[in-house]
Amino acid sequence: MCAAESVRAGPGTAGVDATVSGGVMDVLNVAAILLDAEGRIDLWSPQAEDLFGYSADEALGEFAGRLLVHEEHRRTVQDMFARVMEVGCSWAGVFPMRHKDGSTRLVEFRNMRLQDDEGDLYALGLAADQATLRQVERDLALSARLVSQSPIGLGVLDTDLRYVTVNAAEARMNGVPAAEHVGRHVHEVLPFLDESFEATMRKVLATGTPVSDQYTVGRTPADPDNDHAWSISFHRLEARNGRVLGVVTSSVDVTERHRAVEEQRRTVLTLQRSLLPHPPPQRPGLAVASRYQPARAASEIGGDWFDVIALEGDKTALVVGDVMGSGVSAAATMGQLRTATRTLAGLDLDPAQVLEHLDRITEDLEQDTIATCVYGVYDPRTAQCRISLAGHLPPALLRLDGKRELLDLPTGAPLGVGNVAFHTTTLDLDPGDQLVLYTDGLVERRDRPIDACLENLLALLDDPHRSLDETAELLLQALRHPGDHDDVALLIARVLRRWPAR
Repeated sequence: MCAAESVRAGPGTAGVDATVSGGVMDVLNVAAILLDAEGRIDLWSPQAEDLFGYSADEALGEFAGRLLVHEEHRRTVQDMFARVMEVGCSWAGVFPMRHKDGSTRLVEFRNMRLQDDEGDLYALGLAADQATLRQVERDLALSARLVSQSPIGLGVLDTDLRYVTVNAAEARMNGVPAAEHVGRHVHEVLPFLDESFEATMRKVLATGTPVSDQYTVGRTPADPDNDHAWSISFHRLEARNGRVLGVVTSSVDVTERHRAVEEQRRTVLTLQRSLLPHPPPQRPGLAVASRYQPARAASEIGGDWFDVIALEGDKTALVVGDVMGSGVSAAATMGQLRTATRTLAGLDLDPAQVLEHLDRITEDLEQDTIATCVYGVYDPRTAQCRISLAGHLPPALLRLDGKRELLDLPTGAPLGVGNVAFHTTTLDLDPGDQLVLYTDGLVERRDRPIDACLENLLALLDDPHRSLDETAELLLQALRHPGDHDDVALLIARVLRRWPAR
């Protein structure tokens, strides 16, 4: 079996683990030379040929002192060789050696006496180029200092996800002394970590693809009474030969940023919720249910809104809109548009006319604002809904007999584009029919085409007798995912009967 093959001990065998080249010995290019009792070269490794320039054919049988040592140093070398062979002591140090090309190289040596089963004595010499050895020493020292002094928490875990080492910053973050990490599984040291972190590390071990900036919140023995937040990255640790050694974690405490983001999130949500009707009023001839669900991150909470507006003649305006952008600015703009919409609704205008006015208002806002909107007016006396879109996704219609469709309406252009015509479509509705209005956060996915997402929405509208609240919860649970990057507004209206009843 050649040395390049990788062998692991089988059951019942000794713990042998031969590896392919690329370890520290190969980095140092350690040469092995075996001398007999008279100082002749008996064994000569390939690394010795690399270090001294002589092939095995040229070196074997030669006196090492004559071949490798300059004449002025031979007496010293012979005396050291004699002591090693007579007393059995080892010798280590740096010695100037002669290369085949005539140059002199400083070589780090370690010599020791060996004895075979017949009592014959030999001298084994292990040698490495001093410059290479010093560079490795410097690299190791630098690496050790960088790790120990880094303000970033660094941990090395083996392939079983047991700690091999951590630096001081990691030990402080975890509230566990560095020595108490070693040999323990990551969940023994950090029981608060979600199982997804172990899954992430195992994926990194398997694929070699790093994972950056995975976010977690929890408590450690360092501060057991308060939540902290960390950004943790993972990469696979490999030897020079590609052998997988484990996984490295780097952790940054982002608690202050986390608290600031949460405070911003609370501010935006407070503003957002204060501008939404809660709960929407029930109107003549209609049952209505609504939901607003914010994005996970405060910076991603946008300007989604819904409204249910009482109009003259028992009519009701149903509105869902989405201001592009996120944060406080988007929420504030949403508030302006919602106020304008309620004002225009009171004028009993055609839905397309309402959107035309909203378009001009949006153009006049200080920021470059773009928004989408669906605006409909339901008249319980005629059981008709007049509806118009401004760049918004089509509402879904669920009939009492179970038929459902996405309404084929003129899409129009988003508010703020300017000089675009809007169109009103009249729908005839029967008791039990439902209109589902929503923002794109309910259905859009970065990894799926929008048509497939809309088909999924329709598939979920499979029971016209289900309560509106149950339908709203079903849609959110089935279509939304933890960590979604957009908020969502949802409005569902069911026709009850003509008004007044005949």
